[in-house]
Amino acid sequence: MSETPSNFTVEPEFTNKTLSVTEINTATMAMTPISPKYRQINLIWGACFGALLAIILTLFTSGIIFDLPENARPYVIGGYVFIAINTLRNLIYHVFADPLIQYALREHDLNYQSGLIFRSLVSQPILRIQHIEIRRGPIERQAGLATLQVFSAGGVSHTFNIPGLVYKDAVSLRQFILDHKDLAADV
Repeated sequence: MSETPSNFTVEPEFTNKTLSVTEINTATMAMTPISPKYRQINLIWGACFGALLAIILTLFTSGIIFDLPENARPYVIGGYVFIAINTLRNLIYHVFADPLIQYALREHDLNYQSGLIFRSLVSQPILRIQHIEIRRGPIERQAGLATLQVFSAGGVSHTFNIPGLVYKDAVSLRQFILDHKDLAADV
């Protein structure tokens, strides 16, 4: 009789059962919303950008830089209406869309859900994550937020961003993925 060496472990048999669509339920996945500060930043930026465009239009149409002909008045009013509508559309979008941005970290994958009208759910297996970065611009640093960029193995650019994360949470997510992506390869 041959004895099994002590450093040899018997792996459980690999299974890959077929599942029906009714057995798959992503609705029960506990999703975590991003920070509400992200929406506030987007609303402030949207309002500031609209105001900046209105100021630029006012400078060009006030006669300080050059004189406009009298028949240009309807176009100037149209410009203000265009700026107002687009600024309002942008603000309304962020009011409703930003709270719908969510993520979930599970044992073997990272999930990201976004979109207002066209909803998307991206699932990235931890085993397939090649690289992960934390990005912070000056406004994000001031607000204590960060964006987590996830790069897939074999992909040229990032697979997805998770914006509006509290910086400490982004660091924890990144460290968890770095610690567990090699462990997942051993399974």
